[in-house]
Parts: sequence; structure tokens; C-alpha cells
Amino acid sequence: MILLGTSGFSYKDWVGVFYPENTKNAEMLEFYAERFPCVELNFTYYRMPATRTIEGLVRKVPSDFQFCIKANKAMTHEIDREAGSNFSKKVFSDFMEALKPMTTQGFLGCILAQFPWGFKKTASNIEYVLRLKELLADVPVVIEFRNSQWISEETFDLLRSHDLAFCAVDEPRLRGLMPPIAETTSDLGYVRFHGRNAKKWWKHDNPQERYDYLYSERELEEWIPRIQQIADKTLKTYVFFNNCHSGQAAQNAQMLRAMLGLEL
Repeated sequence: MILLGTSGFSYKDWVGVFYPENTKNAEMLEFYAERFPCVELNFTYYRMPATRTIEGLVRKVPSDFQFCIKANKAMTHEIDREAGSNFSKKVFSDFMEALKPMTTQGFLGCILAQFPWGFKKTASNIEYVLRLKELLADVPVVIEFRNSQWISEETFDLLRSHDLAFCAVDEPRLRGLMPPIAETTSDLGYVRFHGRNAKKWWKHDNPQERYDYLYSERELEEWIPRIQQIADKTLKTYVFFNNCHSGQAAQNAQMLRAMLGLEL
């Protein structure tokens, strides 16, 4: 099963492009959920989610809708090893407690743990990644690496041994970044399209500039056999577009959906 959507849904610059003119923020998710079966929530990376916020999201979607939640930056980018395991466990337990409206009602697809480029393949970092299955018990966990050092059979075997899913990515073909590899390490497949804006990836005034990119049909065609390969080896495969500037993610998601022959 392939479920396709976008990374986030609440963007003002999508109004008039994806959302009808004069669409209010509170109306966006219901409109989105009529057109896509899942969404990747990124606001949880920037701030810890609140139970009330999660309850509000769940009320606006159909019963079979799925949310994939990005782990908070304290869990992936601001790892305080000096504070010890108690600190780590509290961050993770607080995070999961806030998501209970989704986990108890079957709306949670998975947790995405996206590590930064500076998170390189070291013994301590490997240990931390593998520990996520314990810290995020009873929910599917997806690991996204940004540094190509992690690409090896050893990494894939370690992920498999702990039932951690590997996130395949499309991003600029720059040295040190992840190549477009269609790999699976659990019964969950995951693909993220970040765009190929090589010029702005490292040099930008705003980090969001790196995701300003619209894929062509020819570029998306490259991924059709890869996505099908991942889907053939998994029970469920999520595909998300993170090139969110000016509604480009929604446009590309609709393009790829048609190319894959997926129903609305």
C-alpha cells in the first residue's frame, strides 16, 4: 500500500494555489484530508506538541487518515548526552504522552527521526539510533540520515535488527548528502522528496529556501520503480513531498499520484 501526501499542510502561500482563495487556517486540514490520505507533521520538530492541539487535528480528519510525526529537535538535533538517560527518557515520554489522541485511536502512522548532516556514523551515534526503539516503544519509527556516511550494509542490517525503518530521500546530488537509494529495513517504507535546489542547500538566508523546488515529471519518473520496489517489500509505504514553497509539494504530490495510478 502506498500512501502519498505532503510535509505539513498549514501554509499561507498555498492559499490560491492549492487551497481556494480566502481559506482560513482552521479550514485547511479538512480540505487537505479530502485529497490526501496522510500528512507529515513538522511543527512537532520545532516545539513539543500539546495534547489539545493533537486532539484538534484528529477531530478534523476521516477515521482512516494517517499522521506521520517528526520527532522534536531535542530528540535528534539537540541530544544532551551529558544530561544522562533520565533526560532523554523524559523528552520521549512527554512527546508520546502528547500524541495519545492519535495512538489510542489509530491515527498515528509513525514517528520520523530525522538527524542532521552533522550527525555522523560513530559508535555513540549508532548506539543512540538503535536506542530509539526502546524510547519510542510500541510505535513504528523511521530513521532519516542526512550524511552519506551512513550508507552501508552494516547500517541497514542494524536498522533491521531493531525494526527501524529507513527513510529514502531525494535531495540535491551534492557530496556528502544522501544518494537516492530505495532501501527497506522493516515492513514500513518511507520516502521524502526535499527538492534539488543545490544552489540554496548550503547557502541561504532562510533554511526554508533549500526546499524551494518544483519537480518535473521526468524527475519524478526516476522514482516510480524505486517506490514500487519499496512498496513490494513492505506492508505500507509513505511518500511525502517536503518542497513546500508556494504549494509546490501539493502540486508534485498530485502529479506523482497520477503517475502511480493511485486513487484519491
